[in-house]
Amino acid sequence: QVQLQESGGGLVQPGGSLRLSCSASGDILDINGMRWYRQATGKQLELVASITGGGTTYYIDSVKGRFTISRDNAKKTLYLQMNSLKPEDTAVYYCHAEIIKPVTGTSDTWGQGILVTVSS
Repeated sequence: QVQLQESGGGLVQPGGSLRLSCSASGDILDINGMRWYRQATGKQLELVASITGGGTTYYIDSVKGRFTISRDNAKKTLYLQMNSLKPEDTAVYYCHAEIIKPVTGTSDTWGQGILVTVSS
């Protein structure tokens, strides 16, 4: 069974920083695209940032210049460095990955989510 496990969330003051991690485990041949989504209370799920297997990145406008997505393929881990955090960044953050498994092929896999709260 393939799993994604997020870590690094918590409470931070406005202007502060956090780094989220998402580690993949299980029977994995390879991982293609990886993404961070977030969902604030009462709002829809939104894509925050993505990174391809080759390292090409994408960010939504509201986090450009503040957030950095990266990955360590050897460790099967995705990161999101979040700087200059704002109260509007408060949300549950979800990791998503396109995982290639033996026999069954590509599988869309989600983490369980981790809460980030930006508040003074």
